Amino acid sequence: MENRALCLGIIVADFLGKPIEKIPERGKLTLTERTELHIGGCASNTGVILRKLGTEVSLIGKVGDDELGRFVINKLRQERLDVEGIKISRDKTTSGTIVLIHSDGERSFIHSTGANGDLRLEDIDFSRMKKFPLLHIAGTFLMPGFDGKPLAETFRKAKEAGLVTCFDTAWDSTGRWMELVEESLPYVDYFLPSIEEARMITRRESPADIAAFLMDKGVKNVGLKMGKEGAFICSGKKESFRFKALDIDVVDTTGCGDAFAAGFIAGIIRGFSFEKCGMLANLTGSKTATAIGTTAGITSYDDLMEFGKKYGYSF
Repeated sequence: MENRALCLGIIVADFLGKPIEKIPERGKLTLTERTELHIGGCASNTGVILRKLGTEVSLIGKVGDDELGRFVINKLRQERLDVEGIKISRDKTTSGTIVLIHSDGERSFIHSTGANGDLRLEDIDFSRMKKFPLLHIAGTFLMPGFDGKPLAETFRKAKEAGLVTCFDTAWDSTGRWMELVEESLPYVDYFLPSIEEARMITRRESPADIAAFLMDKGVKNVGLKMGKEGAFICSGKKESFRFKALDIDVVDTTGCGDAFAAGFIAGIIRGFSFEKCGMLANLTGSKTATAIGTTAGITSYDDLMEFGKKYGYSF
């Protein structure tokens, strides 16, 4: 496969604090050791890590006409991503997330939908999309102007153009879940949600039951990110594999799910077997947790391979 990918979805500026164990009372102050400003958002996180793993990446999304938007676009350019497909909203500010990182690396979020909610079907250049071998859409449930029928239409057009399609979701605070994705599922080659999101979408509990349900809805292959429980993948050929979480010193789990998706996509592009795509995804997600921020833990494909050797991973 040509070594290029198109990532479409949410683009966010993340303001991180660590460690944070409690929110101060109204009018009070609490201290933390460090705060940092990073790129965030499922599409941009996955795109940045894919680029670090050696894939040419173009982004489609929306930011506001503000300082945060300019920060995000400049950082993405520094990471050598093509930002031609990022549109500027004149009505909404750039999406932001306050990330509260707990001492064990787990995190909680306060999120502003912002310009991601202003993304529309007409913002997508479908003639340009046809030039890519693979489309990854990430951040569904946080794009109210795009979720639902526009999402399905985008996947449909991508499949008609012969693209491989990958899909990742976010948490749906509105509770609509399946209503917003069901029409898209028959056009999805690889669905890579967290197990918590997948349980809400399918109303099934076990990884195997979730995968079977999604494939009955038309998904070709499923990969479930399960945090401390590792990962589970299941193919349309009924192959399934479990991967244990690596025994690492966890610094920050922010972005690990997006990194998992990047690793899986990198495996697809490199022509890896389904099992090795899952191995690379699990390794990439784990390595991301070794540094603060969504992408700092990944520096290069070669560095990732050296990290993997410590845990018996060989590609």
